[in-house]
Amino acid sequence: MRRSVATLMVLSIAACTGTTGDAPLIPVTVATTVETTSPAPTTTQEQAPTTSTPAAATSTTDSPALAPEDLVVESFPVRSGSGPHDVAPALDGGVWYTAQASGELGWLDPVTGETRHTDLASGSSPHGVIVDGAGTAWVTDSGLNAMVAVDPSGVEVNAYPLPEDRPGVNLNTASFDGEGMLWFTGQGGVYGRLDPVTGVMTVFDAPDGQGPYGITTTPAGDIYYASLAGSYVGAINDDGSTTVLEPPTAEQGARRVWSDSQGRVWVSEWNAGNLSRYTPQTETWDTWHLPGDGPQPYAVFVDDRDIVWASDFGSNSIVRFDPTTEEFHIFALPHDPGNVRQILGRVGEVWFPESAADNLVLIRTTG
Repeated sequence: MRRSVATLMVLSIAACTGTTGDAPLIPVTVATTVETTSPAPTTTQEQAPTTSTPAAATSTTDSPALAPEDLVVESFPVRSGSGPHDVAPALDGGVWYTAQASGELGWLDPVTGETRHTDLASGSSPHGVIVDGAGTAWVTDSGLNAMVAVDPSGVEVNAYPLPEDRPGVNLNTASFDGEGMLWFTGQGGVYGRLDPVTGVMTVFDAPDGQGPYGITTTPAGDIYYASLAGSYVGAINDDGSTTVLEPPTAEQGARRVWSDSQGRVWVSEWNAGNLSRYTPQTETWDTWHLPGDGPQPYAVFVDDRDIVWASDFGSNSIVRFDPTTEEFHIFALPHDPGNVRQILGRVGEVWFPESAADNLVLIRTTG
């Protein structure tokens, strides 16, 4: 049901909303080892989605969209004990993933099933990963308390530590704004930005303290983040301050956020079991409750056709939602539990990491 409601120079210079610096952080070059493995052949597993009425997606690419009942779940095992947390399609056709349990950055070749692992340094606990226009993978590493850059080959690793007065912020996710600044969240109560060119880093205190988790960029280049503990969505202003946006459901536990092509911000509400959408142009909210008993939406992602995808810990499934028809389709995960904590994709592909099963999952959305 829908509800609408109208490395190592550290910076430490005081600012009204946090700490900032006028001199660059010098990245720390990390000594790395790269290991390549060839796991068991990739398996493909068809799933029968639970559906109300089949919905045809609106085509935005040259390839035809597949109907929900024709979608196939493909499973890609990665090295045992890696604990993949987040994924990011690479420019070379591979897929990066943070091997959180082993302190590495992994890379999967979807054609051969081969994986490669880059050691990120002692104490590493990588969480999020995204890719810039040059193919560099950017990792939020809570163990190192640093932003980490890995070159496309997986060989060169540079770390950008947070200021000394910001220890243990529990870094979570990152996103580039419209000017190329890299914004990041720390669930310990901060958000910040790094200039990848100059190395200048600025860290801000989040409203209400602990909670900043998911983050997204709209097509206009604006940044929004979700505060899990604070149960709000934060819109970052030009001066770095946050405007707090409160979804209609109290204490909903906003966990992840993602923008669609129109700049509307989708929110996965962990506590409430909802998907919500904020429309900045009208400053209004729409909310849909996930189907089933006790849904717990963790990740949210909007694909190239503006179809919304979420992971539901409550039903151990992936949820596809069509905003035009307001219909849900449910896909069982290959493993129980799968624990999909993040979703990302490229044109025609949606990727999920099963952190509890050392497995990556792909759904191809075009024929």
